[in-house]
Amino acid sequence: MTMDMIGILIEQLADPFRIALLVALLFAAANPGGALNRWLPIALGLVFVAVLIPTALASDGDGEVGAQIGVGLISNAIILGLMLFAEQLFERLRR
Repeated sequence: MTMDMIGILIEQLADPFRIALLVALLFAAANPGGALNRWLPIALGLVFVAVLIPTALASDGDGEVGAQIGVGLISNAIILGLMLFAEQLFERLRR
């Protein structure tokens, strides 16, 4: 079971569709306006992408959807963390 979770995590970390959705999320959350801070849309988008992909691609009898959503939350957090780190690094180097 643990190897399956690690396999799912590695598969999700390398998923170009997931990465593209998270990049689009960061661009959309870059300027949320005065009503919201930046972190609320990012957190909601992280959960949305984690739920969207497994449920959209699941077959009727697929019992792994819950596990894929759970691991998806972790993989999305890792990918977004790396993207936010790269964004901060770029901003510091640009100054």
